[in-house]
Amino acid sequence: MEDRRMEHSVQAVALADILDRVLDKGVVIAGDVMVSLVGVELLNIRLRLLIASVDKAVEMGINWWQSDPFLATQERQRDEQNAALQERIQRLEKLLGQPAGQERE
Repeated sequence: MEDRRMEHSVQAVALADILDRVLDKGVVIAGDVMVSLVGVELLNIRLRLLIASVDKAVEMGINWWQSDPFLATQERQRDEQNAALQERIQRLEKLLGQPAGQERE
């Protein structure tokens, strides 16, 4: 029983070490699947999979999750919407010849 626990513990450490290395270095899996019938392409699937830590992905220039509206938090969306509205108000005030922040009478 004692040997079995030791073996399980060593396997867990080895798995954690492998996972740490994969996330640190990154792994890319790429593949293409094409289905044709009598020379006519019916289906073309391109698969690109990257497994890496967030830090490694940012280092490689991959940061799509930071600007994806589906993944953005509501607070971030409100901030972006507020900034866009403030910019629009400033443009409109400039068109009306009115200083920013001053109301018309």
